[in-house]
Amino acid sequence: MSTWDMAVYIRPWVQFFKNPWRSSWAVLCVALALLVLTWTHAMPAWPIRFMPGSSEVVGPSSCSDLYHPGRQRKVVSSIKEFGGVGDGITSNTEAFRKAVKQLSKHGADGGAQLNVPSGRWLTGSFNLTSHFTLFLEEGACILGSQDPQEWPLIEPLLSYGRGRERLGPRHISLIHGNGLTDVVITGNNGSIDGQGRMWWELWWNRTLNYTRGHLVEIMDSNNILISNLTFINSPFWTIHPVYCSNVVIKNMTIRAPLNSPNTDGIDPDSSTNVCIEDCYIESGDDLVAIKSGWDQYGIRTARPSSNIIIQRISGTTPTCSGIGIGSEMSGGVSNILIRDLHVYNSSSALHVKSDRGRGGYITNVTVTNITMQHVKIPIRFSRGANDHPDQNFDPKALPKVSNIYISNVVGEGVKRAPVLEGIDGTIYEGICIQNVSFKGDKMKEKWQCELVKGEVYDAFPNPCDQLVSRNTSFSWCRNRQFLGR
Repeated sequence: MSTWDMAVYIRPWVQFFKNPWRSSWAVLCVALALLVLTWTHAMPAWPIRFMPGSSEVVGPSSCSDLYHPGRQRKVVSSIKEFGGVGDGITSNTEAFRKAVKQLSKHGADGGAQLNVPSGRWLTGSFNLTSHFTLFLEEGACILGSQDPQEWPLIEPLLSYGRGRERLGPRHISLIHGNGLTDVVITGNNGSIDGQGRMWWELWWNRTLNYTRGHLVEIMDSNNILISNLTFINSPFWTIHPVYCSNVVIKNMTIRAPLNSPNTDGIDPDSSTNVCIEDCYIESGDDLVAIKSGWDQYGIRTARPSSNIIIQRISGTTPTCSGIGIGSEMSGGVSNILIRDLHVYNSSSALHVKSDRGRGGYITNVTVTNITMQHVKIPIRFSRGANDHPDQNFDPKALPKVSNIYISNVVGEGVKRAPVLEGIDGTIYEGICIQNVSFKGDKMKEKWQCELVKGEVYDAFPNPCDQLVSRNTSFSWCRNRQFLGR
């Protein structure tokens, strides 16, 4: 805010407090309007607000209250009651499908719970139902079928227009849900193993006909809880909530070989009110990636990702990011809080990805309390790789990136300073970086910045010229104070 702007802002208040009864209501209203506009520009909406006099992010230790428990499940059954056999050889596809169909009849009475006892339960894809809990007991492991026919084809997502990897339809996820409410997938640290190597080899050999299925995908649903389990070897993205609201994913261990292709850990996609916390992830792609649709299909569908908290996540991904935003972000991404992240042996800790043709926006993103070891590029904004669903995208559809706040970041064994590259024709603005330090043997200390605008304070090594430091108490960046929900 300039000195002139500050004078305009303060003068009506001075006059008012000198003689409040003679000050006109019009002046007071104008001052209040200026206050609201200034405050709104300076702060993101939920889940973050900013208060004077504090520079520490505080808030609840858990955001899991976004899931609202339904009534107690009055009916509890075991997969064995439906003919299930946990020998790791017998197919349980029909047993799981029969169990869910039968238990769905109890939704009006609070729903039902299906227990999976200790054992190895081989199955193809099956759908969940509303007011339903899938509970894996200690020692239980659900195994993904090695028969591609047991992963049927379904329509592509409207916001993608085609399968993400191949044209046309896509394989359904191993565990799937669509149009549901009040769904829980949990247990006593049981596991779900997608046995994804078959699918990875199809990808590596270029013999994949349709896009691979996720391990768990929940679509167009609300009030979802996934917790206290281990997910391993997903064929594709591991957990994919899409078009969902009030989703909690916590206390999860997610693992895939570090060379496995596109095995993202958790990908909230066109979803709102999402809590991801206390998870450990090893994968061949981003640990967490926030998405909202692909080019013209995402623009047309217009389902943003917003109000997302990601906290206390740790893990490694040698070729990708701890947290990725995009590159499919055409429906918009806003109001994101990322904190208490630990990334090691990875390509980057934070990666904001977009491209020409994406359109959409990324705004009001707060990233704080990040530690990293042996990361190539700690913070990166990139232009994408000319990756589009088809030739019908609009190259003039440029993303808008603004209000990215990064603070309290420490990196050891870093290969190079941050790389912040915008897209020609648009400026990434409102970038605020405070208290960051990156060190490493033979580290390239020069920041690489293009088409970005903002401020930076207390940074090592010295930042690029596009990010300035202002010796004024009116700096919008330096005076930011973070306060959680």
